[in-house]
Amino acid sequence: MNDTVLSLLVAALVVLPLLGALAALLPAPPGLRGRNPDQAVLRHGVVVTGLVLVLAVVLAVGFDHGHAGRMQGTTDLDWIPALRVHIHLGVDGVSLPLVVLTALLTFLCALHAYFKTPEGPTPKAFVALVLLLEAGTMGTFVALDLILFFLAFEMVLIPMYFLIARWGGEKRERAALRFILYTLLGSVVMLLGLILIGVRAGTFDMVSLATDNGSGLSRGTQIVAALAIMAGLAVKAPMWPLHSWLPDAHTAAPTTGSVLLAGVLLKMGTYGFVRIVLPITPRGAHLFAPYLGALAVIGILYGSLACLALVRQGTGGDLKRLIAYSSVSHMGFVLLGISTLTATGVNGALFANVAHGLITGLLFFLVGAVKERYGTTDLDRLSGATGAALYGRAPRLGGLLAFGAVASLGLPGLAGFWGELLAMFGAFHPAAGLDRAAYLTFLALAAFGTLLTAAYLLNVVRRVCMGDRRSENVTLTDVRGFELAAWTPLVALTVLAGLWPALLLGLTDPAVRTLLGGS
Repeated sequence: MNDTVLSLLVAALVVLPLLGALAALLPAPPGLRGRNPDQAVLRHGVVVTGLVLVLAVVLAVGFDHGHAGRMQGTTDLDWIPALRVHIHLGVDGVSLPLVVLTALLTFLCALHAYFKTPEGPTPKAFVALVLLLEAGTMGTFVALDLILFFLAFEMVLIPMYFLIARWGGEKRERAALRFILYTLLGSVVMLLGLILIGVRAGTFDMVSLATDNGSGLSRGTQIVAALAIMAGLAVKAPMWPLHSWLPDAHTAAPTTGSVLLAGVLLKMGTYGFVRIVLPITPRGAHLFAPYLGALAVIGILYGSLACLALVRQGTGGDLKRLIAYSSVSHMGFVLLGISTLTATGVNGALFANVAHGLITGLLFFLVGAVKERYGTTDLDRLSGATGAALYGRAPRLGGLLAFGAVASLGLPGLAGFWGELLAMFGAFHPAAGLDRAAYLTFLALAAFGTLLTAAYLLNVVRRVCMGDRRSENVTLTDVRGFELAAWTPLVALTVLAGLWPALLLGLTDPAVRTLLGGS
């Protein structure tokens, strides 16, 4: 496809949701109001996010897969000449899968909201916030200027804050406040690192900085900048011990907020590691890599042990909170892969990023459906013969929940398997200069973490899906048509990525090797 057309597509992915957010706040034209204004604005959300998804698919089809390591569809316009800030956009094999994932999950959330109107303030604000969040996320993944990246990175915080604070459940205001405080503090630290790079290198252009692999920056500058940027990105990743905002945010957030937070927003942090830290500050990345690997492994074990504690009978564990802690564990594998500084490990991290978005997005959709039917996500109330017993009362819902659980635990043949496996392969042979004994220890602990993951997820399936439905005369609505439409693409892509990993790795590998300097 012509590069000019690709450039228009990339720009449209950011501009269209922005315009859609503004339009959502305006009165609907008389012919488009439908039964009521709420229906009209929710339909508007479906249409706009659907168009963005179509554009993302067209971009993926027109992308030159033979040169996935090269930036394509680039736009480079002077924006703030005095500060040398450009509107520089583009995609390569690293960013393209995340762009498509963002478009897909946002569309499925809009579709779900159309049929199941979120309880809270006016849907106008809800749709506008979701579209604004999509624009910011897209901007983060296609930005090629450090300042533009930061602005897009920050743009998603306010919409997510209001989605949690206004449409969330119990303790939503406290959870939203913790979310915004943690992420804003991390962003301030990250901005200092980005400015240091731009001032010392004389440019904020991410492509030229990555091409030079930090040759224009002294070792001291790289170390200070890498530390600041990694600290800011680690909050969003989230990395232990900077993760504590996440369980509260997920527990309080509405279904749409949980899906987008887990499926998209967490990926922005790990994407920044690969796009900025590894290629632009390689000496700083090399110095801090063992510490990153150690914290990643602690996160894997900590998240799994927290889930095991929540799933125990009598503890009053919350299913949404459990999946949130499982995200801390799964994102630990992503960070472990990045810390190896090898093409194998980083490819595994990017694969695990996409797999986590698909699987955890599906799980939060399913948990939202369970809460709608039972009015709770308390595991003690959902377990046993007097609880959910989904296999007997709602077999399709129970089957999908079991599928999501086994996909999340890394069953071979499903998407969750390959990313974690490649991350551990990377730890087996880390980059030159890294302590192999330390990484072999990380590998052993991460492998143990996979066993813990299987233990708590299978326990979830046992407690929520199994049980004697005859002990209580309860009839449940099984999976509805609109729910099946929203969840089927996630199931299909989880299977496709598991059976055909080359589809994703063929995109990421050339781009990763380019970013790592051809290693």
